Amino acid sequence: MILAADIGGTKINLALYDWNKERVDPIREDTVWTADYESFEEVLTEFLEEPAPADSELDEAADDSDDLSSEPTSPSPLGPLTAACFGVPGPVLNNTCRTTNVPWTLEGDKLAEFLNIPHVRLLNDLEATAYGLQLLRPDEIEDLNPNAPSPTPDGTRVLLAAGTGLGESLLLWTGKDYHICPSEGGHADFAPNNDLEIDLLRYLRTSYLHVSYERVLSGPGLHSIYQFLRDTKKNEPTWFAEKLPTGDPAVLITEAGLTGKPDICKDALQLFVSIYGAEAGNMALKTLATGGVYLGGGIAPKILPALQGDTFMKAFLAKGRYKRLLAKMPVRVILNPHTALLGAASIAAGMAV
Repeated sequence: MILAADIGGTKINLALYDWNKERVDPIREDTVWTADYESFEEVLTEFLEEPAPADSELDEAADDSDDLSSEPTSPSPLGPLTAACFGVPGPVLNNTCRTTNVPWTLEGDKLAEFLNIPHVRLLNDLEATAYGLQLLRPDEIEDLNPNAPSPTPDGTRVLLAAGTGLGESLLLWTGKDYHICPSEGGHADFAPNNDLEIDLLRYLRTSYLHVSYERVLSGPGLHSIYQFLRDTKKNEPTWFAEKLPTGDPAVLITEAGLTGKPDICKDALQLFVSIYGAEAGNMALKTLATGGVYLGGGIAPKILPALQGDTFMKAFLAKGRYKRLLAKMPVRVILNPHTALLGAASIAAGMAV
């Protein structure tokens, strides 16, 4: 039995698998809110506890207690753990990660001791997503550049994932498989492309000494774009200003932006999509990503209609003389929200062999 998890700044996906070589469905899985726990060990303890029996099972157990010949119940129907791998939101050095958007320090050796297994491997969350990308089925990916040819089998792939933060990674072909290169490229300098984006940079610099792409291309970043438009364009309707504190601002802005009302949300979402396309194009140029550009994370599937419009690809292609080169590169959205979990599970399965 192997254990996998994808730890995010907002939520954590966990699953148990009986995985040997091929992708399989989890035996047990759960999603919890990260902020509800003080440590990852607390999350693991809760997840690995024996599920509480249903009332009908309790009644059967009471009936069986009168039968002296009944067999004792097994302490665990799932069996012992043999390996575990966790995708974590931050750089992994010496199998240790001080997470970027969660106040935790995760150490593989200590987690292995906690779980009573020989080894726990930590992966950067985008590294885990990159492994999972290779296991996806065709219906779990949506093309944004359908006129591009099929990805080059031995071409470099790049992965961007906007969610609570912005993750980036590379998949480099070695001649027989892909070598995954995690990165912290989401923390590179935000580079504005027009006067509006220059004004956005100036606005963000009043709050941050360093304005990275993550400050823009993330859930909090979308809220920051909205606040910039509100404070500079003065076009926030009262009814939406009253609604905004009632939920997650990024979710409310996204939902309103997709419907086109109010205009400030539509404009914020379009600016977000344009910057996303520009950064995807930057990564494609820097790596010559003939194997494809992939958008993961929690935001892309939720804003798919906006990504399928003209704004994203127009910004992606706006690289001067290299527009024709980029036009030939596949650009795809990952629809499976558990791709990083799949990637972590595939690594754990290899460790268990």
